[in-house]
Amino acid sequence: MSTAHEFTARDINGQEIPLARWKGQYLLVVNVASQCGFTPQYQGLEEIHRLMAGKVEVLGFPCNQFGHQEPGPEAEIQTFCQRSFGVTFPLFAKVDVNGEAAHPLYRFLKQEKPGLLGTEGIKWNFTKFLVGRDGQVLKRYAPTDTPDKILKDLEALP
Repeated sequence: MSTAHEFTARDINGQEIPLARWKGQYLLVVNVASQCGFTPQYQGLEEIHRLMAGKVEVLGFPCNQFGHQEPGPEAEIQTFCQRSFGVTFPLFAKVDVNGEAAHPLYRFLKQEKPGLLGTEGIKWNFTKFLVGRDGQVLKRYAPTDTPDKILKDLEALP
């Protein structure tokens, strides 16, 4: 696969969604968790979703690989996100982002934009990848890169 648009992912309700649905928009792909120190970033991600509608789409991928911080089933995750942070951006089924069972999209993202010192592994929840309108991976953000910092980058995009 040569672009993110060539992948599909199962959404939180179990439907396979082609990422080509968002061709022409930027994507901010984030591995999320409900019981993480970075969980409050959901609020800023939702703000990006609302402020940048039509230009940037936030895609949340729950992941339980880091400290078992996303232990519940998809229905519980969706309810938590909606009640606690008013999340309306697309959420997907739980995925692995590292290891042999890593979702193919995450294998692609990590290969295209490795982390520090060229390491591909994702270190923690709320790692973010910015994907261009053409499906190419533009940037990788650390979990500590807050949505308000990223919003400044997004506002500067053409």
